[in-house]
Amino acid sequence: QVQLVESGGGLVQPGGSLTLSCAASGIVFRLYAMHWYRQAPGKQRELVAGIASTRITNYADSVKGRFTISRDNAKNTVYLQMNSLKPDDTAVYYCHAVWSGPDYWGQGTQVTVSS
Repeated sequence: QVQLVESGGGLVQPGGSLTLSCAASGIVFRLYAMHWYRQAPGKQRELVAGIASTRITNYADSVKGRFTISRDNAKNTVYLQMNSLKPDDTAVYYCHAVWSGPDYWGQGTQVTVSS
């Protein structure tokens, strides 16, 4: 059974930082490209950042220079370090795994940026 479990969300003030984690089980993690998506109320889910099995990364323009995605294959975990957070970053953040065949989603973790 495949599971992606996100953690690390919460309430943070503008300009603050958070690190999200996504622990995977049931997959050969090192083979999978991992992504973070987010969905704000009333908006479509959007790609935030991705990291390939080769560790090549990509970012949405809105988070470049502020967010960093990384992975630890020994821990089957992908991270999203978020700095200089803005109210527009408020959303539910989802972990996503894809390789060959079906893709998988986590249940999401809420990030709220507010003073």
